[in-house]
Amino acid sequence: MKPETLFYIIIAILVISFVIDQILDFLNAKHFNDPLPAELQDVFDEEEYKKSQRYKKERYKFGILTSAISLIATLLFFFFDGFAFVDSFARSVSSNEIIIALVFFGTIMIASDILSTPFSYYSTFVIEEKYDFNKTTRKTFFLDKLKGWAMGAVIGGILLSAIIWFYQSTGKNFWLYAWGIITVFTILMNLFYARLIVPLFNKQTPLEEGSLRSQIETYALKVGFTLDKIFVIDGSKRSTKANAYFSGFGSEKRVTLYDTLIKDLNEEEIVAVLAHEVGHYKRNHIIINLFAAVVTTGFTLWLLSLFIGNPLLSEALNVSQPSFHIGLVAFGVLYSPISGITGLLMNYLSRRFEYQADNYAKNTFAALPLISGLKKLSKNSLSNLTPHPLYVFAHYSHPTLLQRFRNLKK
Repeated sequence: MKPETLFYIIIAILVISFVIDQILDFLNAKHFNDPLPAELQDVFDEEEYKKSQRYKKERYKFGILTSAISLIATLLFFFFDGFAFVDSFARSVSSNEIIIALVFFGTIMIASDILSTPFSYYSTFVIEEKYDFNKTTRKTFFLDKLKGWAMGAVIGGILLSAIIWFYQSTGKNFWLYAWGIITVFTILMNLFYARLIVPLFNKQTPLEEGSLRSQIETYALKVGFTLDKIFVIDGSKRSTKANAYFSGFGSEKRVTLYDTLIKDLNEEEIVAVLAHEVGHYKRNHIIINLFAAVVTTGFTLWLLSLFIGNPLLSEALNVSQPSFHIGLVAFGVLYSPISGITGLLMNYLSRRFEYQADNYAKNTFAALPLISGLKKLSKNSLSNLTPHPLYVFAHYSHPTLLQRFRNLKK
């Protein structure tokens, strides 16, 4: 195959992916004005539903703009040999391949983030502000950016350096060592994410003694679930939208409730939401997801090992000197159709897990408070209650509210 042919295959993948996303978004937008299903008539009153429709339409139009600009910028970068330019710059900094790769990806990531910041700023301080969601200050917004850069530089830099070192030391067998170190990192992140990463961005405090904590502990005792770590996170620091999540396993397992969740739901609804999270743990969803992520990573790295040494990958991007980092860029685009398929499978699995967790909450606590809690959360976030089935299939990691309602009412 000629380098030019591979180049246009890469461009075709980028364009086709964009077109598919736009078709799905368009189909979904056609359902924005659908009447609410009978079971969900009580979620919005007429004025609130009109507000949710305005919000969805505004986010849709903004999404078209941002994704189109992103595609145009990406294509220009490819056609005007942007990778060759950045590679040349990185090689002017050092002759060490690891440092060259770090400078290469660091330059691209920072430049990309700087270009996307105005759109992120507009989304946060115009659209989200307009619909009373945003609570982020400008100081927090930019501090989050800087913290994200620092964390990406440290964690991403260490992992990338290790992978390239393994490649230099072991050749095609590098993928086994890379798989090992990424697996260890993934497990550690699952264990200690809430302890190490979350505090960089949010304040976590133990749920204070009182009626809510007593109800949670009573439920946990009933289902034989050891739970001594219940935390409240200051989600209201950034948004009025509410959430709750379960993290860790073994002695590190904990439940984290957003302060907005405690504000929006009554105590019975909060316990029902927590029962859903306990259901994920009891059904081993965390371990299964972790195993799936490890297997997927191994498969990806194995495929990478088959192609990364081929100079055609670098030549396709008009870079004369073959290198691991240029090959990684080309492979990343070529692999995206496969990752899209695995993404669909993971979303399907995730939706099944959500049903199982809902059923666990229904059988060990109650269905009605979970239903009412989900309705309140949907109302307060102006959720789309009438999405297109294809959009749900492609993008939703959770069933729709209507699907969950019908499942819980069985």
